[in-house]
Amino acid sequence: MTISLLAYLLIPLFSAVLIQFTSRYKKNLADIIANITLFAGFLNISHLIFNTAKTAKFSLPPMAQDTFTLLMIFMIYMVALAVSSFSSGFLTEEKNRHHFHSLILVSVSAMCGIVTAGDFFTLYIFVEALAITSLALIAFDKSKKGLKGAIKYFFLNFSGSLFILLAMAILLFTIGTFSFAGIQHLTDPAYGGHWPFQVVAAIILLLSGFLIKSGIFPFHIQTVAAKQGAYSPVSAFMAGTVTKIAGVYAVIKIAIIFNFFDLKLHEISETLMLIGAISILFGAAFAMRQKDFKKMLAYSSISQTGYIILAAGLATPLALLGAIFHIFNHASFKTILFLNEAGLKKNLNTSDMEKMGGLARSMPWTSWSFVIAFMSAAGLPPLSGFWSKFIIIIALWQGGAKGYAMMAIGASVLTLIHFIILQRKVFFGKISAIAKNAQEMPLPMLAPIIVLCIVILVSGILFPYFYACLIETGIKAIL
Repeated sequence: MTISLLAYLLIPLFSAVLIQFTSRYKKNLADIIANITLFAGFLNISHLIFNTAKTAKFSLPPMAQDTFTLLMIFMIYMVALAVSSFSSGFLTEEKNRHHFHSLILVSVSAMCGIVTAGDFFTLYIFVEALAITSLALIAFDKSKKGLKGAIKYFFLNFSGSLFILLAMAILLFTIGTFSFAGIQHLTDPAYGGHWPFQVVAAIILLLSGFLIKSGIFPFHIQTVAAKQGAYSPVSAFMAGTVTKIAGVYAVIKIAIIFNFFDLKLHEISETLMLIGAISILFGAAFAMRQKDFKKMLAYSSISQTGYIILAAGLATPLALLGAIFHIFNHASFKTILFLNEAGLKKNLNTSDMEKMGGLARSMPWTSWSFVIAFMSAAGLPPLSGFWSKFIIIIALWQGGAKGYAMMAIGASVLTLIHFIILQRKVFFGKISAIAKNAQEMPLPMLAPIIVLCIVILVSGILFPYFYACLIETGIKAIL
């Protein structure tokens, strides 16, 4: 962890403490401090990534992981800034919003700690810190649903933590290190090109623990309950970054560190791919059955996360690229969708899609931002979601998993269908009784949604350029 990256961890932590001392009686000050901190971090990481692109120092795992880290920090700050600025308008009547902003900032600090960690012990410490702040955020509104969701989230996370701790103990006694670099060094001929049984057991336990924390099928109960019960901006934050960094990021990291591709850990890879495929279909199918807006989005998140796990299981360099880029894309479009749901619920005081209708007339910006987000989620060009799904499908086809590739295409069609159904029920058709007096979201709430839509459009249009840079810097050798 370099000093420059350490700043992304420490500065939000300092701001979280500052808010508690300065904003107890001036609530707007908490909004200002949080938004300035996150905006400054976002600008800084954007500048760093731009310089990296300008000097053509792109890379793919396992050659160099700095690019992966930079992209994850960019994503963390992007989503946190969107949620924080949106919440400044959403939580106008919340007396304790200084606590809310502090928790968001501490979560940002913990997530930056996760993605900059150089060993499993450090990663685990930050994952647990993130779990604690997530519990507080889920239960923040003190509703019965929020407390119920927090309890489920706690028990499932606790079981995941036990698996991870046991895995780390096995690693320590077997190979004597938690260090990512140390483990990668041992993937050489030290073990004759194959991991011993104890290390394979540790890998299985690690994956199990982080899959639980990611909320993937069959561990989806915590995902749905937490997002259903939490404040809507918290649901956006959880879906956009928290579950991805606490769980999915670690799964990809494990595939890279333990060299799934070269060492051919077939049983583990095939199991991961199966879990990812089931999650894709399960999430898409159950999303179509929901009448509650937020619950539909929660099941949709399970489906989208399945694509990432499926690609991580295949573990070819191209599949890993698709998985990494889909984490970023999921953060963009899912944050938009959950923030739109938050705006609708605040406006209409309901999440029941059956009671909505015709909202495109009174909320056109919300309606069209939703269209952009769901088209990206369904993988339609030229939006960014198309490229990550396209890369994953091509990687599956090239890797001999043609059945999974066809399934991924079919599931994208299901995603498109259930979002079209939602769009028709909520924004088009006959104007419902509660929609007659609806008004567009105020600018502080709408602005971050529009910015994320621009991110989806720009990253989709420019992706061929970025991919060309990857090829030019020596990636062709490992594709």
